[in-house]
Amino acid sequence: MQQAIPCSIMRGGTSKGLYFLAKDLPEDKQQRNQWLLRLLGSPDVRQIDGLGGAHPLTSKVAIISPSTHNDADIDYLFLQVVVDKAEVSDAQNCGNILAGVGPFAIEQGLVSAKQESTDVRIHMLNTGAIAVARVPTPQGKVTYQGDAQIDGVPGSSAPILIDFLDIAGSSCGSLFPTGNSRDRIQNTMVTCIDNGMPVVLLRAEDFGLSGAESPAELEANQALRSSIESIRLEAGTLMNLGDVSNKTVPKMSLISPPLKGGLINTRTFIPHRVHEAIGVLGSVSVATACVLQGTVASDVLAQHIAEGAMEIVVEHPTGQFTVEMEVSNNSDLNEFQVHRAALLRTARLLMRGDAMLAEE
Repeated sequence: MQQAIPCSIMRGGTSKGLYFLAKDLPEDKQQRNQWLLRLLGSPDVRQIDGLGGAHPLTSKVAIISPSTHNDADIDYLFLQVVVDKAEVSDAQNCGNILAGVGPFAIEQGLVSAKQESTDVRIHMLNTGAIAVARVPTPQGKVTYQGDAQIDGVPGSSAPILIDFLDIAGSSCGSLFPTGNSRDRIQNTMVTCIDNGMPVVLLRAEDFGLSGAESPAELEANQALRSSIESIRLEAGTLMNLGDVSNKTVPKMSLISPPLKGGLINTRTFIPHRVHEAIGVLGSVSVATACVLQGTVASDVLAQHIAEGAMEIVVEHPTGQFTVEMEVSNNSDLNEFQVHRAALLRTARLLMRGDAMLAEE
C-alpha cells in the first residue's frame, strides 16, 4: 500500500522541485532522506519511478515551516537529491527554488497575504542567512501571471524580487575563505568566494576554452571535467568546506569576456553537470567577485567596476542574469562590504496534490 504525502511541484527560477511542509515529512533526517529518494526516484539516471526530472536542476526539494527565527516568517531547508546516487545533500542553498518559497508559504497559510504585494522573510536553514521575497498578491491572493521574463524560462510570469541580507561567508565563514582574492591551485589561478554560494572562479582561457562552449560540449570533455574536479577537491579544503568529494559545493565557474553585451560570461559546473544557466546565489558570488579588484574576474571584465550601487550583468549559456548590488570597496579585503544583493526571479505552481510514497 502506498502512502500519500501532501506536496506541490513548482518551478522556481530556472529550477523545478518538490515543495513540502515540514510537518508532512519525518523529523528523523535519515528516514526523511529515504522518503525523498523514493519520491524522486533516485538512484536512477532517468528517475523513471519517481517525480525527479533526471537532472540536478529538476531533482530538488524545499521544506518549509513556521520560523523559529525572530527576524523571519518561515524557515526554508533546501535539499539536493542526487539523480544517480542514493544521496541527499543539505550543503548549499538554492536561490532558484527559493523563488517559489514565498508563494508556497502564502498559499499554505503560513504567511498572510497583503494587498498588491506581500514581503516574506525567509530564514534559509542551510546557511542561517535571511532573504526577503516580495510576492505579487493582488486582492490578497498569489498570482503567477505577469510580464517578467527571465532567461532560461519560456514565456513570462509575475516578478518576484529577492533581497539577500548578510549572506557573505554564509557557508565558508568569510567572503574570501582563503583570505586571498586569488590563489594558485594546481598551477591554475582561481578566486574562491562565498557570497551566498561557495564558488571557485577559473578563467576559461587557462583551459584552452573560449567560454562560448555549450554545456553539452563541456560535459563531453572528460579531461576538462577531471581537471576541474581535481581543483575543486583541493579548493574545498582551502574554503573550510572539508572533504567535498560527496558534496555539491563549491560550484566551479569558468569565466570569460562577455559575448552579448554583459559584464562577464560564465559556464558553471554544479559540480559535475554544467548548468544550463547559472544558479541565483552562484551568480551573486560571481557578481561580487566582479566588483573587487584583484580577483580573476577582474582580468576578463568588459569594463572597470567602481563602488556604489550598480547592476552586474552575468552571461550564461541561455542568456543573462542581472544582479543589483551595492558595495563599498577597499584594498583591504576585510573592509570590503556588500550592503545589498538583489535580483528578479519568477515562479509557477505546476501541481498540488499528493506524492505517492512506494513501499520499501
